[in-house]
Amino acid sequence: MHAAILALIFLATVAAMELFAYVMHRWVMHGPGWFLHASHHRVRTGAFELNDLYGVMFAVPSVVLIWLGVRGGWGDAATAVGAGIAGYGAIYFGFHDWIVHRRLPHRIVPKSAYFKRIVQAHRLHHVVESKHGAVSFGFLVAPPLDVLNEQLRHSQGARLRQPQRQG
Repeated sequence: MHAAILALIFLATVAAMELFAYVMHRWVMHGPGWFLHASHHRVRTGAFELNDLYGVMFAVPSVVLIWLGVRGGWGDAATAVGAGIAGYGAIYFGFHDWIVHRRLPHRIVPKSAYFKRIVQAHRLHHVVESKHGAVSFGFLVAPPLDVLNEQLRHSQGARLRQPQRQG
């Protein structure tokens, strides 16, 4: 298969993963899967949280597709889809776990309007500690902050995080 077609399949898969992540986050993690995701809306006390199991579960299709594409005769398209899923996972880890939640030390300061909005949108998502009432379920696409703040003001059933005391 032509490299340009494979690159398009890879990029389309990365884009589709944002929609998949939104759906999973909104209706599974904040629905029947809350028993795992709730750990992510509390202060983490160790290196890992139960919510990390979602990353393991979402990596399985990527690994399987790459393996089947390379070794199972499924072809380059399956490999490109598996790589696209892995690419989204890498973006997610870099943005969500590393930059927003500081699971690795860094000195990255969001400077672009897009980067600032996406980080703030995710922080607004974490203002809510309960299963219901959260806003902004995507990771790479987020509504404007004034829209999210308005949604939070009118949210039913949201248990908001109390401010943390410093020092």
